[in-house]
Amino acid sequence: MRLPIGLVYDPQDKVVLDPDQQVQQSLRRFFRTFREVGTVHATVRTFAAENLRFPRRVHGGPHHGDVLWGALTQSLGNYLLHNPRYAGAYVYGRRTQRRRDPAGRPKVVFLPQEEWTVLIREAHAGYLTWQQYEENRCRLRANSHRGRGSWKSPPREGPALLQGLVVCGTCGKSMTVRYYHRQKGLPWPQYICAGKGVQQAEPTCESIPGQAIDAAVGKLLVEAMNPLSLEVSLAVQKELQERVEEADQLRRKQVDRVRYEMELARRRYMQVDPENRFVADSLEAEWNHKLKDLAGAEEEYKRRQQTDHQLMDEETQSRIKALSIDFPRLWNNPKTPQRERKRMARILLRDVTLLRSEGITAHVRFKGGATKTVKLPRPLRCWELRQIDAKVLKEINKLMDEHTFCEIAVILDKRKLLSGCGNSFDGYRVRRLAKYHDLKSR
Repeated sequence: MRLPIGLVYDPQDKVVLDPDQQVQQSLRRFFRTFREVGTVHATVRTFAAENLRFPRRVHGGPHHGDVLWGALTQSLGNYLLHNPRYAGAYVYGRRTQRRRDPAGRPKVVFLPQEEWTVLIREAHAGYLTWQQYEENRCRLRANSHRGRGSWKSPPREGPALLQGLVVCGTCGKSMTVRYYHRQKGLPWPQYICAGKGVQQAEPTCESIPGQAIDAAVGKLLVEAMNPLSLEVSLAVQKELQERVEEADQLRRKQVDRVRYEMELARRRYMQVDPENRFVADSLEAEWNHKLKDLAGAEEEYKRRQQTDHQLMDEETQSRIKALSIDFPRLWNNPKTPQRERKRMARILLRDVTLLRSEGITAHVRFKGGATKTVKLPRPLRCWELRQIDAKVLKEINKLMDEHTFCEIAVILDKRKLLSGCGNSFDGYRVRRLAKYHDLKSR
């Protein structure tokens, strides 16, 4: 049986962890990063941003059994998270051939855990516990966009705070998010229940503007959350420090591995017969190539080491403590990514049910079981948002006694009065307003 990367057989034919410490650290770092960021894509992006290579075992060919180091990929990350071997379990019968495709080829089907032929937990040492393995699979199912009950998509970069948490108060189904650009090019979220419209070609069940709802729920979270304790702050700081040290150790071992390959190429070149010029030239070129790789690896290691040192100076540590203690400051900080706010909201909230009548009612349900109801006024329609202020209209009517349209526009601009769309006045706008509202010039 072929074992995945990170697991080998000992002399007694027992499954044990790979003796290579760098392989073990890379796998542990992968599973820990996934639990922190929540998605495979974000995990791959974290490894790429930190320039960390990942092991891969070759099956077949002249290099069968060798471990190659390269970039972490999405497919490899999904394979690691779905393989129960890494949780220390022995499994048989996860897949079966139940049907064939139109071309006659067998179709492999993955069976649910209840239908596995053999499942022996804690059969050998693993990189994570069985509970962590189950939690990872649940998170992967929640992140999936396919299948029933998969409407809680992973938090993304959009401004909609309640993305994946909103439930329609009319039909009870999940609501999706649409974005519209209105003012200054900023996207405005709109929560839409379009299930019947897509499946049965019926009108949209509900369509509710989300900006006011997000602001109200965010204010509710800030009020419900007391400042975080100092213990949480120290735990966060310790975790960040451990991550930096672990990444530094992995990079240092990468440099050592490249240096070993360079030394190996140098020894091969020194041991070659000088009369065999073709082989000597080839080995010399390989040695020079390894020297360049070593110089690049050392330079990259020093650069990343300086960057990590800058991130973990005393000022940064004090700022982390302050932000960890003061939750409102962390929430309202404009530098905090919106995706992080979504993650914080998902930690506290189970779902938010929206119901629209004369106003908007949001029933917020926390994960602890507590509930809160927030009522908001009816959102203004587009023409209401662009409607001119009654005071400005009254001022125009008053100025028409003794001034022309152009003179009125100059006076309004001096008083810094704007139209309903936020534009300055000119003679044409004043005349159009006077005609629309039936203002008589005297």
